[in-house]
Amino acid sequence: MSVIGLYVPGTGPLHRIAAAPKLLALLVIGAALLIAANLWAALGALAVSLVLYPAVGLHPRRALGVLRVLWPFLLAIGVFQTLFAGAWEEGVRLCAQLAALVLLANAVTLTTRVREMLDLFERLARPLRRVGVNPDRVALVLALTIRSIPMVATAWQAAREGYRARGLSGRPHLLVVPVIVQLLRMADATGEALVARGIDEDTSTREDIRTHEDLPTPADPRTCRD
Repeated sequence: MSVIGLYVPGTGPLHRIAAAPKLLALLVIGAALLIAANLWAALGALAVSLVLYPAVGLHPRRALGVLRVLWPFLLAIGVFQTLFAGAWEEGVRLCAQLAALVLLANAVTLTTRVREMLDLFERLARPLRRVGVNPDRVALVLALTIRSIPMVATAWQAAREGYRARGLSGRPHLLVVPVIVQLLRMADATGEALVARGIDEDTSTREDIRTHEDLPTPADPRTCRD
């Protein structure tokens, strides 16, 4: 599993395709849908994206989970287009395009390891070396950024558990300070880990960062303070 728990191990067709072709195909499909701006093309892309999941060995509930998160935004877009623009067909098209592209992008994420994705971005950044950009630094920044996503979510969960453990309710703003404190602690510990490994001077050991074995974890919820 990937560092952010999104990669789903498997042997389906998408798993066997490298990251570059998948991202290129996603880019082409997205550009084609936007340029065509056709309702039926958007609905067809949405249908194909839904069928794609079971076809490549991904459980359909993963697609439904994406739509469950996305539906408030789709509803807002549809209502806005219908009430204020008077074009319900345009609203349906935009919703279908957005849902299809998010589903396809999620399918790419579920079938591509983070390390493979980072290696691709590193290769893409190599030409920038001529203008002073260090591809290793780019890969390291991306790795740390990706690592930060679950760390923020975990910090929020830890603060929330501490909030509940103290019997608090109805004051969600009290979660803000504990989350910020935990994030600052984790950022400080991450900086110390990087300096201890000499990564500030040489990014050649970035592979160690990608494994994230020594990066800090959120504090115990019981230590949270509001």
